[in-house]
Amino acid sequence: MPRLFTGLEIPADIADELQLMQGGVWGARWIEAESYHITLRFMGDISDGIARELVEALDDVDMPSFTIRLKGVGSFGGAKPRAIWAGVDDDESGSLKRLQTWHERLCQVVGLKPEPRKFTPHVTLARLRDSGVEGVQSFVAAHSLFESRPFEVRQFVLYSSRPSRGGGPYVSEEIYPLKDYSEEYYALSDLR
Repeated sequence: MPRLFTGLEIPADIADELQLMQGGVWGARWIEAESYHITLRFMGDISDGIARELVEALDDVDMPSFTIRLKGVGSFGGAKPRAIWAGVDDDESGSLKRLQTWHERLCQVVGLKPEPRKFTPHVTLARLRDSGVEGVQSFVAAHSLFESRPFEVRQFVLYSSRPSRGGGPYVSEEIYPLKDYSEEYYALSDLR
């Protein structure tokens, strides 16, 4: 059974910026730059049949490309921090949320249970084990003003992973391009 999730790739120059922040938190397992991504929908271990249906269903996503940026740093887990992340600043149109909603809907169409957690777009920078709250809070405070350049989301990826602590390595199983409506518009206007 494959363990699958959909996500967005992080441009290499932005991944390099994120990697430069690594360090200074006891008990942190820092994520490798090539494993950075924004998860849209985690499916987990699913049957081969449902995986095939999902691969086909994701072809139905009909959205234009859009722009986002990474902004801010935070942690999950409160008094027992589990992860440090970089946040995502969606464009004003809410395109990232709409893309994630498409994925959620298609997962349910192929028979997966609804995702019970609220969608909180982020890039995991480190997984934590027995890290003190003070060290995590200091890291977050030191990097709270982080902001990447805007980048265009032109595709999403269906990833697979092996069951392991901390995730990764991830394999890109399928790439799904988003529509570039501006090119279609210009092609149509050339016909006039």
